Amino acid sequence: MSDITFGRSAASSPTRAADLYRAVWRWHFYAGLLVLPFMITLALTGALYLFRDELDNLIHRDLKQVAVEETRATPSAQVTAALAAFPGKAVKFTTPATPTASTEVTVLTETARLAVYVNPYTADVLGSLPDRGTVMWTIRTLHSLKYFGTYARYLIEIAGGWSILLVGTGLYLWWPRQQTGGVITVRGTPARRVFWRDLHAVTGLFVGVVIVFLAVTGMPWSGVWGAKVNEWANGNNFGYPAGVRVDVPMSGEHLDHVAKTTWSLEQAKVPLSPQAAPGAGQGMQPIGLDRAIATFDGLGLTRGYSVALPQKASGVYSGSVYPDDLAKQRVVHLDQYSGTPLLDMSYADYGPLGRALEWGINVHLGQQFGLANQIVLTIACMAIILLAVSAGIMWWKRRPQGALGVPPMPSDPRVFRGLIAILVVGGLIFPLVGASLIVLLILDMAYLKLSRPRRARA
Repeated sequence: MSDITFGRSAASSPTRAADLYRAVWRWHFYAGLLVLPFMITLALTGALYLFRDELDNLIHRDLKQVAVEETRATPSAQVTAALAAFPGKAVKFTTPATPTASTEVTVLTETARLAVYVNPYTADVLGSLPDRGTVMWTIRTLHSLKYFGTYARYLIEIAGGWSILLVGTGLYLWWPRQQTGGVITVRGTPARRVFWRDLHAVTGLFVGVVIVFLAVTGMPWSGVWGAKVNEWANGNNFGYPAGVRVDVPMSGEHLDHVAKTTWSLEQAKVPLSPQAAPGAGQGMQPIGLDRAIATFDGLGLTRGYSVALPQKASGVYSGSVYPDDLAKQRVVHLDQYSGTPLLDMSYADYGPLGRALEWGINVHLGQQFGLANQIVLTIACMAIILLAVSAGIMWWKRRPQGALGVPPMPSDPRVFRGLIAILVVGGLIFPLVGASLIVLLILDMAYLKLSRPRRARA
């Protein structure tokens, strides 16, 4: 970057401390340009998704809620009813999480994959939605940007990395420098820029740690970093977390392809039913869904678990449940001919990295600490929106007429070296952040060259 002194002589150039402040301020501004639009979207959708169960049960009450009765229909009878209403192939059976909840049967039809809701007591079909077609699933895909395709999800990693930079540079800019206000109090009125500066700084001080936490725990869903770390974390023992070793035939199918699962188990491979191997168990009959459900209940899976149904002669019944309590997360694969558990995994079986990441994800989703978790993160989401709004107003009040209002370059560009070094380290950890850093450096250099003639004419 060029050395721009803005007409000042070397003798009157700002001090090194002032130069560093300018450099940090400039990159805080750029980070805000990149991140704040995403942060508003993520905060809005994230706050809604924290209450996914409550909102889905309210919005889709006619499909998800039933009256409690004395006797229940068998699982197979519920599947039969679902297929009679929506012909196709049943691929998953989700048990009711509560006595007033309906059963969800996932049906693959000729034209769509449907979630069919069935009254577990009477086997009456209540209706259907596209699989993962509830309002909250839509909010989730919007939150992860998955709604807009694979490449849009890469922006999550970029936004996450720059959010961390935004907090770090913001903390430096907030740091008290003999001012009498704006540290933990707000000065002035909304008509003055200092009010919005203080509101932005003080809000950022209290919510900054939460932003970093949400950025880090959101990274597992990113398109590049999350996928690569997942492969690395699950690179041994047939893709299972460390400590889980089994001596059963394994398929090439990943668990994430057959059932909704946790981040740590996405790469876990699904075992084969041994009796289906050539020369073994010839003539044996599958145990059927009713017995499989009875076996899962006997093993103590928490209600609300889903069962991926075997689609091949070598397939298995895969029961999985991911409740708010991490200790109750569990995946069990049953031999479809004998009902024997081939593999039984729980949170305790995850490796150290898997346990840490799953804990972080659980808190990120507002699950780990119940209602308190939801309330704290909702307040944080509201604070993030306030940060973005106050930043926009503060910039609007400060910007020169007809200009972008980029904070000025330091008189000595060498102060950028340490800051750029920190950014490069972050870029090595998060590759897409590093790529965006290079693009931004190029754009900044171009902006300086384009703005230099205007300053000369002025």
